[in-house]
Amino acid sequence: MRMVRLAVLAVIAVAVGGAGYVYRDQVAQRLGFGAAASAAEKGSAASPAAAAQPQGRRGRANPGGPVPVVVTAVTPKPMPIIVEAVGTVQSISSVTLKTRIDSQIVKVNVQEGALVKEGDLLFELDARTLKAQLAQIEAQIRKDQAQVEQAKRDTVRAGDLLTKGAGTVVARDTNFTTQKAAEAQLEADEAMRQNILTQISYTEIRAPVSGRIGSIPYKAGTILRVGDNTATSVLATINQVDPIFVQFAIPQVFLPDLRAAMAKGDVKVTAIVDDNRKQSGSMAFIENNVDPNTGTVTGKAKIDNANEGLWPGQFVKAEIMLGTEPNALAVPAPAVQLGPQGPYVFVIKDGNTAEVRPVTISRTQGGESVIASGLKAGEQVVVDGQLRLVNGAPVAVRPPQGEPPKASATPRG
Repeated sequence: MRMVRLAVLAVIAVAVGGAGYVYRDQVAQRLGFGAAASAAEKGSAASPAAAAQPQGRRGRANPGGPVPVVVTAVTPKPMPIIVEAVGTVQSISSVTLKTRIDSQIVKVNVQEGALVKEGDLLFELDARTLKAQLAQIEAQIRKDQAQVEQAKRDTVRAGDLLTKGAGTVVARDTNFTTQKAAEAQLEADEAMRQNILTQISYTEIRAPVSGRIGSIPYKAGTILRVGDNTATSVLATINQVDPIFVQFAIPQVFLPDLRAAMAKGDVKVTAIVDDNRKQSGSMAFIENNVDPNTGTVTGKAKIDNANEGLWPGQFVKAEIMLGTEPNALAVPAPAVQLGPQGPYVFVIKDGNTAEVRPVTISRTQGGESVIASGLKAGEQVVVDGQLRLVNGAPVAVRPPQGEPPKASATPRG
């Protein structure tokens, strides 16, 4: 009786094990691993044809029938050559305003953060002392002018007397020297007058450039000292915002191409804040050396900024357009897959078969990958449905999502 029970248990174990293998085979097929994966779990080796596949998933095609895929044709078209970099917005001019004389603020004519124009009067300082000095020196100048006129008349008379024998040479020379001294004193006082006028001009602090003014820590009544060189002695800072610079660093490998493009004309640079905010300008400057620590070279683009969409200190994405490749082979970026041996695509062969094709990517931009090698014009590549594909799998081309299916000439049974 005991032997019979053992025999029954052995039969049940074998049946359960077999069922387990069958169940695993079904799961493997549903997941797209194919018979090769199931055979590997059972201890058998994969077929030589599967092992020879260069890229992609290996195994048997989907047993449920052709895999529905979306394809696109590879056609030559112009593609821009763009270098992308992280840029920083910088003011072309950033001017710090400080006093040039010891005085007191009488009036502040600008609000913090206001947009100012070159020449606008921003601060007025107390000029009463300087104006009094100006009146004093102007009076001295009038006195000097009178003395010069008198000295000239004396010199003329001394000359006339000398010619008539009634004067002396010494008297004539003395009068001439007095005239020259009076003229020199007049010139000195006129220079002093100009100096005072210059100092009076310092009492009116005007905007040296057009731009946005920053915070204004000092108000009317504040005493200003020229000798105060601390950071807190700054009256305000004006940043020029239109036009504006975008500074970026690009790898040195692009430097020859960038210089060649600039030699041909303006190089377009686009500053991108987000998808809805883009502003374009042109290259204005390349640094005269490559940073040996990073292997990059710094450049600046000058961009019109009348709408003030770019703000000093802001980080943006910079796109530098070096030119256009007239007949580039480009495919949508989702068509390119990454495998153990590098990027590859699925190419449709004979209208209904997927073939793995290794490709070389030149660059990816604007949602498209430019193919350097591996594809030919006119071939069709899969852009959707690759997850269920293996090399040699049958496919059924379907229209992109949202497009109505094309009418088939072959009726379905």
